Amino acid sequence: MEPEPILSEDKEPQASPAATDPAAWQRVQLARHPKRPHTLDYIERLFTNFEEIHGDRLYADDPAIVCGSAFFEGRPIMVVGEQKGRDTKQKLHRNFGMPKPEGYRKAIRVMQLAAKFGRPILTFLDTPGAYPGIDAEERGQAEAIAHNLREMSRLAAPVICVCIGEGGSGGALALGVGNHVYLMENAVYSVISPESCAAIIYRDAARAEEAAAALKLTAPDLLRLGLIDGIIPEPREGAHVDPDGAAAALRDTLRAALDQLGALSPDQLIEQRYAKFRQMGNFFL
Repeated sequence: MEPEPILSEDKEPQASPAATDPAAWQRVQLARHPKRPHTLDYIERLFTNFEEIHGDRLYADDPAIVCGSAFFEGRPIMVVGEQKGRDTKQKLHRNFGMPKPEGYRKAIRVMQLAAKFGRPILTFLDTPGAYPGIDAEERGQAEAIAHNLREMSRLAAPVICVCIGEGGSGGALALGVGNHVYLMENAVYSVISPESCAAIIYRDAARAEEAAAALKLTAPDLLRLGLIDGIIPEPREGAHVDPDGAAAALRDTLRAALDQLGALSPDQLIEQRYAKFRQMGNFFL
Protein backbone atom coordinates (compact mmCIF):
# COMPACT_ATOMS: atom_id res chain seq x y z
CA MET A 1 0.00 0.00 0.00
CA GLU A 2 1.39 3.35 -1.02
CA PRO A 3 1.66 5.97 1.71
CA GLU A 4 -0.84 8.82 1.59
CA PRO A 5 0.61 11.98 0.08
CA ILE A 6 1.59 14.74 2.50
CA LEU A 7 -0.11 18.05 1.84
CA SER A 8 2.29 20.85 1.09
CA GLU A 9 2.22 23.88 3.36
CA ASP A 10 0.45 25.99 0.74
CA LYS A 11 -2.55 23.67 0.70
CA GLU A 12 -5.39 24.76 2.93
CA PRO A 13 -7.84 22.31 4.54
CA GLN A 14 -11.12 21.95 2.71
CA ALA A 15 -14.29 21.77 4.76
CA SER A 16 -16.88 19.22 3.70
CA PRO A 17 -20.17 20.77 2.60
CA ALA A 18 -21.88 18.56 5.19
CA ALA A 19 -19.83 20.25 7.91
CA THR A 20 -21.59 23.56 7.38
CA ASP A 21 -24.29 24.00 10.00
CA PRO A 22 -26.26 27.24 9.56
CA ALA A 23 -27.79 26.79 13.01
CA ALA A 24 -24.38 27.13 14.66
CA TRP A 25 -23.66 30.42 12.92
CA GLN A 26 -27.16 31.71 13.67
CA ARG A 27 -26.58 31.05 17.37
CA VAL A 28 -23.27 32.89 17.22
CA GLN A 29 -25.16 35.89 15.86
CA LEU A 30 -27.81 35.61 18.58
CA ALA A 31 -25.12 35.34 21.27
CA ARG A 32 -23.70 38.64 19.99
CA HIS A 33 -27.04 40.42 19.54
CA PRO A 34 -26.64 44.05 20.71
CA LYS A 35 -29.84 43.88 22.78
CA ARG A 36 -29.06 40.55 24.44
CA PRO A 37 -29.25 40.70 28.27
CA HIS A 38 -25.89 41.15 29.97
CA THR A 39 -24.72 40.40 33.50
CA LEU A 40 -26.15 43.57 35.05
CA ASP A 41 -29.51 42.92 33.39
CA TYR A 42 -29.71 39.51 35.07
CA ILE A 43 -28.48 40.89 38.39
CA GLU A 44 -31.31 43.44 38.32
CA ARG A 45 -33.92 40.75 37.65
CA LEU A 46 -32.63 37.88 39.82
CA PHE A 47 -31.02 39.33 42.93
CA THR A 48 -31.79 41.79 45.69
CA ASN A 49 -29.51 44.05 47.73
CA PHE A 50 -26.65 43.79 45.27
CA GLU A 51 -23.55 45.56 46.61
CA GLU A 52 -20.72 45.85 44.10
CA ILE A 53 -17.13 45.19 45.17
CA HIS A 54 -14.37 47.02 43.32
CA GLY A 55 -10.63 46.56 42.81
CA ASP A 56 -8.10 43.78 43.00
CA ARG A 57 -6.05 45.37 45.83
CA LEU A 58 -3.02 45.17 43.55
CA TYR A 59 -3.45 47.53 40.62
CA ALA A 60 -6.91 48.81 39.68
CA ASP A 61 -10.59 48.11 39.18
CA ASP A 62 -11.65 46.48 35.91
CA PRO A 63 -15.18 47.47 34.79
CA ALA A 64 -15.27 44.49 32.38
CA ILE A 65 -15.97 42.26 35.40
CA VAL A 66 -18.75 43.03 37.88
CA CYS A 67 -18.55 41.45 41.35
CA GLY A 68 -20.55 41.77 44.51
CA SER A 69 -22.69 40.34 47.25
CA ALA A 70 -26.44 39.87 46.90
CA PHE A 71 -29.40 37.77 47.92
CA PHE A 72 -31.07 35.19 45.70
CA GLU A 73 -34.55 34.38 47.02
CA GLY A 74 -33.34 35.22 50.52
CA ARG A 75 -30.06 33.27 50.27
CA PRO A 76 -26.82 35.22 50.57
CA ILE A 77 -24.62 34.67 47.50
CA MET A 78 -21.68 36.19 45.67
CA VAL A 79 -22.05 37.01 41.99
CA VAL A 80 -19.25 37.54 39.47
CA GLY A 81 -19.87 38.31 35.82
CA GLU A 82 -18.37 39.73 32.66
CA GLN A 83 -20.15 42.86 31.48
CA LYS A 84 -20.35 44.18 27.93
CA GLY A 85 -21.49 47.70 27.23
CA ARG A 86 -24.75 48.65 25.56
CA ASP A 87 -23.86 51.88 23.77
CA THR A 88 -20.52 53.21 22.55
CA LYS A 89 -19.68 54.97 25.81
CA GLN A 90 -20.47 51.88 27.89
CA LYS A 91 -18.61 49.57 25.51
CA LEU A 92 -15.47 51.65 25.86
CA HIS A 93 -15.87 51.82 29.64
CA ARG A 94 -16.35 48.04 29.86
CA ASN A 95 -13.63 47.39 27.27
CA PHE A 96 -16.19 45.47 25.17
CA GLY A 97 -16.43 42.86 27.91
CA MET A 98 -12.78 41.84 27.59
CA PRO A 99 -11.23 41.63 31.09
CA LYS A 100 -7.67 42.56 31.99
CA PRO A 101 -5.59 40.83 34.69
CA GLU A 102 -6.93 43.11 37.42
CA GLY A 103 -10.44 41.95 36.53
CA TYR A 104 -9.60 38.29 37.03
CA ARG A 105 -7.73 39.07 40.25
CA LYS A 106 -10.74 41.02 41.52
CA ALA A 107 -12.97 38.07 40.64
CA ILE A 108 -10.92 35.48 42.52
CA ARG A 109 -10.61 37.83 45.50
CA VAL A 110 -14.40 37.98 45.71
CA MET A 111 -14.77 34.22 45.21
CA GLN A 112 -12.28 33.44 47.97
CA LEU A 113 -14.18 35.83 50.23
CA ALA A 114 -17.36 33.91 49.40
CA ALA A 115 -15.71 30.58 50.26
CA LYS A 116 -14.47 31.99 53.57
CA PHE A 117 -18.05 32.75 54.63
CA GLY A 118 -19.64 29.72 52.98
CA ARG A 119 -21.58 31.68 50.34
CA PRO A 120 -22.47 30.07 46.99
CA ILE A 121 -20.78 31.67 43.98
CA LEU A 122 -22.62 32.43 40.74
CA THR A 123 -20.59 33.43 37.69
CA PHE A 124 -21.88 34.78 34.38
CA LEU A 125 -19.69 34.28 31.31
CA ASP A 126 -20.05 36.76 28.46
CA THR A 127 -16.87 37.81 26.69
CA PRO A 128 -15.29 37.43 23.25
CA GLY A 129 -12.06 36.69 25.14
CA ALA A 130 -9.56 38.13 27.58
CA TYR A 131 -8.11 41.47 26.50
CA PRO A 132 -4.99 40.82 24.34
CA GLY A 133 -3.45 44.29 24.59
CA ILE A 134 0.17 44.84 25.50
CA ASP A 135 -0.72 46.46 28.85
CA ALA A 136 -2.63 43.34 29.88
CA GLU A 137 0.25 41.12 28.84
CA GLU A 138 2.71 43.26 30.79
CA ARG A 139 0.62 42.83 33.94
CA GLY A 140 0.42 39.03 33.60
CA GLN A 141 -2.77 38.17 31.72
CA ALA A 142 -1.92 34.49 31.26
CA GLU A 143 -0.82 34.12 34.88
CA ALA A 144 -4.02 35.73 36.15
CA ILE A 145 -6.17 33.31 34.13
CA ALA A 146 -4.10 30.30 35.20
CA HIS A 147 -4.28 31.41 38.83
CA ASN A 148 -8.08 31.59 38.64
CA LEU A 149 -8.31 28.11 37.12
CA ARG A 150 -6.28 26.64 39.98
CA GLU A 151 -7.99 28.56 42.76
CA MET A 152 -11.54 28.01 41.49
CA SER A 153 -10.90 24.27 41.36
CA ARG A 154 -10.41 24.19 45.15
CA LEU A 155 -12.97 26.68 46.44
CA ALA A 156 -14.82 25.20 49.42
CA ALA A 157 -18.19 26.60 48.30
CA PRO A 158 -20.77 25.79 45.62
CA VAL A 159 -19.83 27.32 42.26
CA ILE A 160 -22.44 27.65 39.50
CA CYS A 161 -21.37 29.02 36.12
CA VAL A 162 -23.71 30.22 33.39
CA CYS A 163 -22.64 31.28 29.91
CA ILE A 164 -25.22 33.94 28.99
CA GLY A 165 -23.77 35.04 25.65
CA GLU A 166 -20.27 34.56 24.26
CA GLY A 167 -17.97 32.22 26.12
CA GLY A 168 -14.67 33.08 24.52
CA SER A 169 -11.58 30.97 25.25
CA GLY A 170 -9.62 31.40 28.48
CA GLY A 171 -11.29 34.74 29.03
CA ALA A 172 -14.49 32.88 29.88
CA LEU A 173 -12.93 29.74 31.34
CA ALA A 174 -11.19 31.86 33.99
CA LEU A 175 -14.65 32.25 35.56
CA GLY A 176 -15.98 28.88 34.39
CA VAL A 177 -14.62 26.22 36.75
CA GLY A 178 -17.81 25.27 38.57
CA ASN A 179 -19.68 22.38 40.12
CA HIS A 180 -22.43 23.03 37.59
CA VAL A 181 -21.92 24.73 34.23
CA TYR A 182 -24.89 25.82 32.13
CA LEU A 183 -25.42 27.55 28.79
CA MET A 184 -28.31 29.71 27.77
CA GLU A 185 -29.95 28.14 24.73
CA ASN A 186 -28.42 30.56 22.23
CA ALA A 187 -25.09 31.11 23.98
CA VAL A 188 -21.83 29.77 22.57
CA TYR A 189 -18.73 28.48 24.34
CA SER A 190 -15.50 27.84 22.46
CA VAL A 191 -11.71 27.96 22.54
CA ILE A 192 -11.66 30.55 19.74
CA SER A 193 -14.03 32.75 17.78
CA PRO A 194 -15.27 31.37 14.43
CA GLU A 195 -13.63 34.25 12.54
CA SER A 196 -10.22 33.65 14.10
CA CYS A 197 -10.54 29.90 13.63
CA ALA A 198 -11.40 30.34 9.95
CA ALA A 199 -8.47 32.72 9.45
CA ILE A 200 -6.08 30.14 10.93
CA ILE A 201 -7.48 26.87 9.58
CA TYR A 202 -8.97 27.94 6.23
CA ARG A 203 -6.85 31.06 5.80
CA ASP A 204 -10.06 32.96 5.12
CA ALA A 205 -12.00 34.71 7.90
CA ALA A 206 -15.04 34.86 5.60
CA ARG A 207 -15.51 31.11 6.17
CA ALA A 208 -16.52 31.71 9.77
CA GLU A 209 -19.82 29.88 9.29
CA GLU A 210 -17.98 26.67 8.44
CA ALA A 211 -15.66 27.16 11.39
CA ALA A 212 -18.62 27.69 13.74
CA ALA A 213 -20.04 24.31 12.75
CA ALA A 214 -16.67 22.59 13.14
CA LEU A 215 -16.01 24.08 16.58
CA LYS A 216 -19.13 22.45 18.12
CA LEU A 217 -19.72 25.58 20.16
CA THR A 218 -23.51 25.47 20.57
CA ALA A 219 -25.29 24.37 23.72
CA PRO A 220 -26.62 21.08 22.24
CA ASP A 221 -23.14 20.18 20.98
CA LEU A 222 -21.51 20.91 24.34
CA LEU A 223 -24.17 18.99 26.26
CA ARG A 224 -23.69 16.00 23.98
CA LEU A 225 -19.93 16.14 24.59
CA GLY A 226 -20.43 16.27 28.36
CA LEU A 227 -18.84 19.71 28.75
CA ILE A 228 -21.87 21.36 30.32
CA ASP A 229 -24.57 20.19 32.71
CA GLY A 230 -27.66 21.67 31.13
CA ILE A 231 -29.25 24.12 28.72
CA ILE A 232 -31.39 27.01 29.94
CA PRO A 233 -34.26 27.67 27.50
CA GLU A 234 -34.74 31.09 25.97
CA PRO A 235 -37.82 32.76 24.46
CA ARG A 236 -38.56 31.57 20.93
CA GLU A 237 -36.69 34.37 19.12
CA GLY A 238 -33.91 34.75 21.68
CA ALA A 239 -33.32 36.27 25.11
CA HIS A 240 -33.19 39.79 23.66
CA VAL A 241 -36.93 39.78 22.85
CA ASP A 242 -37.97 38.84 26.40
CA PRO A 243 -35.25 39.42 29.02
CA ASP A 244 -37.76 38.81 31.83
CA GLY A 245 -38.65 35.40 30.41
CA ALA A 246 -34.98 34.48 30.03
CA ALA A 247 -34.30 35.56 33.61
CA ALA A 248 -37.24 33.47 34.86
CA ALA A 249 -35.83 30.35 33.22
CA LEU A 250 -32.40 31.12 34.66
CA ARG A 251 -33.95 31.61 38.10
CA ASP A 252 -35.47 28.12 38.02
CA THR A 253 -32.13 26.57 37.06
CA LEU A 254 -30.19 28.44 39.75
CA ARG A 255 -32.71 27.48 42.42
CA ALA A 256 -32.49 23.78 41.55
CA ALA A 257 -28.69 23.85 41.37
CA LEU A 258 -28.33 25.61 44.72
CA ASP A 259 -30.68 23.11 46.36
CA GLN A 260 -28.69 20.20 44.98
CA LEU A 261 -25.24 21.55 45.82
CA GLY A 262 -26.37 22.75 49.22
CA ALA A 263 -26.52 19.13 50.35
CA LEU A 264 -22.77 18.62 49.76
CA SER A 265 -20.02 19.31 52.29
CA PRO A 266 -17.08 21.59 51.36
CA ASP A 267 -14.85 18.56 50.74
CA GLN A 268 -17.51 16.92 48.58
CA LEU A 269 -17.92 20.12 46.54
CA ILE A 270 -14.19 20.23 45.79
CA GLU A 271 -14.08 16.53 44.89
CA GLN A 272 -17.15 16.76 42.67
CA ARG A 273 -15.71 19.76 40.82
CA TYR A 274 -12.34 18.04 40.38
CA ALA A 275 -13.91 14.83 39.08
CA LYS A 276 -16.16 16.76 36.70
CA PHE A 277 -13.31 18.52 34.92
CA ARG A 278 -10.92 15.57 35.18
CA GLN A 279 -13.12 13.40 33.00
CA MET A 280 -13.61 15.98 30.24
CA GLY A 281 -12.08 14.82 26.98
CA ASN A 282 -11.96 11.22 28.13
CA PHE A 283 -13.80 9.16 25.52
CA PHE A 284 -12.72 5.79 26.90
CA LEU A 285 -14.95 5.65 29.97
